[in-house]
This record gives sequence, structure tokens and C-alpha cells, in this order.
Amino acid sequence: MNDQLPTNHRPPSADPEEFQDSIAQSSADAEGFWLDVTALDELEPDTGACALVDGMQIALIRVGDGDTVYAIANKDPFSDAYVLSRGIVGDAGGVPKIASPMFKQSFDLRTGICLDDPSVQLPTWPVRVRGGRVEILLQAAVLQGVAA
Repeated sequence: MNDQLPTNHRPPSADPEEFQDSIAQSSADAEGFWLDVTALDELEPDTGACALVDGMQIALIRVGDGDTVYAIANKDPFSDAYVLSRGIVGDAGGVPKIASPMFKQSFDLRTGICLDDPSVQLPTWPVRVRGGRVEILLQAAVLQGVAA
């Protein structure tokens, strides 16, 4: 399976008008904008896929065959490789997790906290599924090009 989702969400420098149009089509929230990223059916159960959103690689992880999806940074902080979308999806005592394919550290999909080293935490994004589409919440600072 190709784990790179088809997306037309590129960095603003690639085509600012196109990116602004995609933001305008997304729905506003008090905290930012819900951005449509892909169809739920594009995500295989218990696997991940990488989406390029405003120049950021975000790993979308679908847990089970329902509509539970998590969004975490795709960059593995231990190897500095963009590989987490290719990790092994599982469960650790009821905690949904993904294990890096590089050095096998596991991350809580809900919080981004490394289960092997709690001092390390990945950025995460709120996710919702509406009408069979996966949307992530982008905060205003990210939309202005200020990545945390």
C-alpha cells in the first residue's frame, strides 16, 4: 500500500491561492480550522498514512475498522526520520499506540507521549470523521506558518 495520501494541501509557498482556497472550504472552529485531508476509506484499518498539510508531514493512524483516527507528527524524534506513518499499530494496556519502524519506541496515539521515554512527546492534532471524510484541526498559529 502506498502510505502517502493523495493531497492537494501544499505549503503556501507552492501555491498560496490554492492553499487559501482549501482553508476557505474547511469549517471554522473557535480554536482554528477543520481541514478535510482524505476519505476514511483511503486509510486501511490498523495502519498509517502520511499526509502533507501546509508543508508538515502528519501521520494519520486508523485504529480498527471503525472511524477512530489519530493524527501525530510523522517525524520519529529518535531517528529524525519521517517514518511513523509506517509504524506498527497496537495497544499497550488499553492505550492505542504506534511503534516506530526504526528503533521501536512506542507512542501513545492520543497524547503523542513516548511510552518508553515519557520526556519525549510528539505533536498531535485533533481529528474528526464527518461524512466519511477525515478532518484535522489546524490551529491559527499553524495556518500562519508558525509550526510548534
